[in-house]
Amino acid sequence: MPYKVAIVGRPNVGKSSLFNRLVGSRLSITDDQPGVTRDRIYATAEWLTKNFRVIDTGGIDIGDAPFLTQIKAQAQVAMDEADTIIFVVDGKNGLVDSDYYIAKLLYKTEKPVILAVNKIDDVNQISNTYEFYALGFGDPIAVSSIHGIGIGDLLDKVISYMTEEDQVYDDSVIQFSIVGRPNVGKSSLTNAILGEERVIVSEISGTTRDAIDTQFRKDKKDYVVIDTAGIKKRGKVYENTDKYSVLRALSAIERSDIALLVIDGNEGVIEQDKHVAGYISDYHKGVVIVVNKWDLIEKDDKTMKKMEEKIRDEFKFLEYAQVVFISAKNNSRVQTIFPAINLAYENYHKTVQTSILNDLISDAVAMNPTPIHNHGKAQFNYSTQVAIKPPTFVLFVNNPDFVHFSYLRYLNNQLREKIDFTGTPIKLLLRKKA
Repeated sequence: MPYKVAIVGRPNVGKSSLFNRLVGSRLSITDDQPGVTRDRIYATAEWLTKNFRVIDTGGIDIGDAPFLTQIKAQAQVAMDEADTIIFVVDGKNGLVDSDYYIAKLLYKTEKPVILAVNKIDDVNQISNTYEFYALGFGDPIAVSSIHGIGIGDLLDKVISYMTEEDQVYDDSVIQFSIVGRPNVGKSSLTNAILGEERVIVSEISGTTRDAIDTQFRKDKKDYVVIDTAGIKKRGKVYENTDKYSVLRALSAIERSDIALLVIDGNEGVIEQDKHVAGYISDYHKGVVIVVNKWDLIEKDDKTMKKMEEKIRDEFKFLEYAQVVFISAKNNSRVQTIFPAINLAYENYHKTVQTSILNDLISDAVAMNPTPIHNHGKAQFNYSTQVAIKPPTFVLFVNNPDFVHFSYLRYLNNQLREKIDFTGTPIKLLLRKKA
């Protein structure tokens, strides 16, 4: 299960700057995928071979909520979601009443709290940290999120709380999440899937506190469905905070092999659907697009084809996904989901022999030679698969800078033409030949 660290603090103390520093400056606030631009509030950090998730509560917009209500809501997110909390304070402006207020909220949790005094930009300002001992969280760590000072010490403290966790499920179990914007029928789909399966092995409370993992067996295969649809609302502040529910969806996606992206067939694709789809793409998960409420559509023999074409047009970055049409409420065509899940799972774990891979790349280059780019011409020397989940291939080349992104896309498409990767992304990585 992923270890999660939340960053909390009053406004303008540098929470988002610290978030960017921890997860790497290369991770921008917006995604460069066309049509999928959004705030990034949940990302992966790595330190000393340990990976963990970082939650930026500063990216959670409570709208018109009063100042203290906003702070309380963000602290509640941290307390609910995180295993460890980084409490950020401002070393330039000093200790203020809001810091005491947040400290009192954090006292209520038994989770570790690391006090980070930000904006300590040189050694002469270390004395600015002393007054923060009054908050009662032990030794404060002086950091500068802008200059990178003290970040190593902060990360050392974070991973000191991490322990090796046992894997809950066997590798043969297919884990899939059901995600989508509100009111598309996620809960109904979960009920339809589980309602037909009489052998439910267990129900395990997921690490997201609100998501429920349900293990079941169907046609001699073991599955776990990760359902975020049963999330309890916590008052108007949370109902108005879309990003709070996004945290739940991201946790579910991250823990799954395959994501079922549920959209409302009656309403069609809207921008929020693209946001959810973008998160699935970010995490490089297998995916099946599920068009629900198909019973509400007036249909002829061309309706389904037209809808699929529209979906393909809207989700160009998920062109490898299968599209299935169901009515969860009427339990109609729900069984068509499982062949799609199984195929996506199989391809998500697919391996390709090195000799076959090199032949395919050589043929592709021979058919469409590399163009001159950045004053040079790329020459591919050798290719090999280095990972699954998703299938990941390293292409050794004389100079990666000579490869235009459009040519890499061409190679991706050529591999897909020759090998069935339906339902899964594939990653092509360029490395300079030694």
